[in-house]
Amino acid sequence: MTPQTGKILIILGISIVVIGMLVYFFPNVTKWFGRLPGDIRIERANFKFYFPITTMILISLLLTLILNIFKRM
Repeated sequence: MTPQTGKILIILGISIVVIGMLVYFFPNVTKWFGRLPGDIRIERANFKFYFPITTMILISLLLTLILNIFKRM
């Protein structure tokens, strides 16, 4: 392992802890997940199908931005 790998693991660990604390202390933070315009939700009597495509695109863009910021450091 290189020192760069250790730095990435520390940042990843801190990020997971922060996200976990947000979800634990503020459960309404994730209420929007799967409910954005463009997300596909089909609910029938005994069938539910969720495909949060807009949410996945938004999360992908956010993670790309964060990773590019860390990459430039």
